[in-house]
Amino acid sequence: VQLQASGGGLVQAGGSLRLSCAASGSIMFGVNVMGWYRQTPGKQRELVASSTSVGGRNYADFVKGRFTISRDNAKNTVYLQMDSLKPGDTAVYYCNARLFRSVIDYWGQGTLVTVSS
Repeated sequence: VQLQASGGGLVQAGGSLRLSCAASGSIMFGVNVMGWYRQTPGKQRELVASSTSVGGRNYADFVKGRFTISRDNAKNTVYLQMDSLKPGDTAVYYCNARLFRSVIDYWGQGTLVTVSS
């Protein structure tokens, strides 16, 4: 299973970006959970938002009200709409997926989001 993420870049504080991540490969029983994590140097990777195949959504407190996660199950794709970005949101964002009937976590290559003040 491969995850291809895109959409990172440089934006000014208060701006918006939209990340996309598509899963492909041997997905026999479907994708259960898809989500986004982020990591900055010297810190552990942390959950930003996640989405289940039936529409359940979970957000980290630091993005509630600013970020929105959505999915297209037919395309095995997850999106992260990031609004009102802050310099503290600067990080490498990683897409994550877990398949049904599997305990393996799959990760995308990471996409850099830089928010300037």
